[in-house]
Parts: sequence; C-alpha cells; structure tokens
Amino acid sequence: MTRISREMMKDLLSVYFIMGSNNTEAEPLSVVQKALKGGVTLFQFREKGSNALIGADQLAFAEKMQSACRKAGVPFIVNDDVELAVKLKADGVHIGQDDADAKEVRAAIGDMILGVSAHTMSEVKQAEADGADYVGMGPIYPTETKKDTKAVQGVSLIEAVRRQGISIPIVGIGGITLENAAPVIEAGADGVSMISAISMAQDPEESAQHFYQVIQKQKPTS
Repeated sequence: MTRISREMMKDLLSVYFIMGSNNTEAEPLSVVQKALKGGVTLFQFREKGSNALIGADQLAFAEKMQSACRKAGVPFIVNDDVELAVKLKADGVHIGQDDADAKEVRAAIGDMILGVSAHTMSEVKQAEADGADYVGMGPIYPTETKKDTKAVQGVSLIEAVRRQGISIPIVGIGGITLENAAPVIEAGADGVSMISAISMAQDPEESAQHFYQVIQKQKPTS
C-alpha cells in the first residue's frame, strides 16, 4: 500500500459524509447505503455523543458500515479511534486537535489516510508537516450536530491558506447544506462534509446526489 496522492484525495473529499448510529431517526445502515448510492465519495464512522454504541455493539455496527462502503467502493474513515481503525483495517483515521498527536498516528497507521481538524493557519501547517493527507476546516457555519465545536469562522481561513500557496487537500465542515455548500468550494476547499444534511434528510440518496452535483459544478476543471 502506498500513500494516497493529493489529486485522488481532492476527488474523494467532494462529498464527505459523517455519521454514527445516533445521527439519524431512520435505520442507520439503510441511511448510509442510500447515501453511498446517491454519490457520497468518502465516509467517516463517528460513533460519539448520547446513546452512542460502545464495545462489541460499536464494533459490529462499524463492520456493517465498512462492508457497505466496500460494496460501494467508497473509503471508510474512522473518527478518533486508531485502535479501531487498525483492527478493522479501515482506509483511514480522522483526528481532532485534542484527540492524538498526528505524527504518532501517522506512525501507527502507516499509509492509511490521515485527516486532521485544523482551525488556524499554524494548525494547518503543522498537520501538513506531520503527514496529514487532508485537513478538515471549520466550523464554516453554525452547527447543532457537534456541541463541542470552536467558533464559527466562515471561509476566511480556507481563503487565507490558499493565498499562501498551501496545497494540502481541504474539506469544509460545520452546518453545510445544499444551499450554502458552493461558497466553500469557491473559497478553495476540495469538498464539503456533512452529517445531518444527509442523515436527517427525508431521502438520503437524493440529498447525496444533489450535494455531488453542486460540488462538481463548483470544482475547477483541470
């Protein structure tokens, strides 16, 4: 296995769906399957918060989600749990600034995809130096899904990073909907990530499809 190329990473970040069992009122596996069918390009398993599954239940659920991703040919990323990611032979791990040291995680996971949340210019540069394949930046807009988020920052940091010529792949996160996704790509991000905009949608497949269309329309053609 070799490290993913930046070009491929930028493509994969287009529609980055994040979900756990407690992020939907419908049957979780069915929601993910529909979203994958609709055009999700990357999936992150994030089992956190109230009523989140733990232990054997979490592992069994993660395996089902991973299987759905494999069938769809979509990489499966684990949020903040290197041990689980390695156990599942996941495609990657995403960590926050307070979760783990990116350099140590890179050493532990080898060539798997490594994503790091970054909220400042120095955090972006550090993540890149530590071996991150992409950075998640935000919250772009106000969000109800994650209660522990930093202050809303809009697209200003994404624009600043690109102005400095930093080319690490970027995904915008936080409060992103079909209506406000386009400016994130215009600012220089390679994709958008979302939870409730798909997980709580009446039709997750249609929602994912619309996100894919919006993002592809905004992405510069090479």
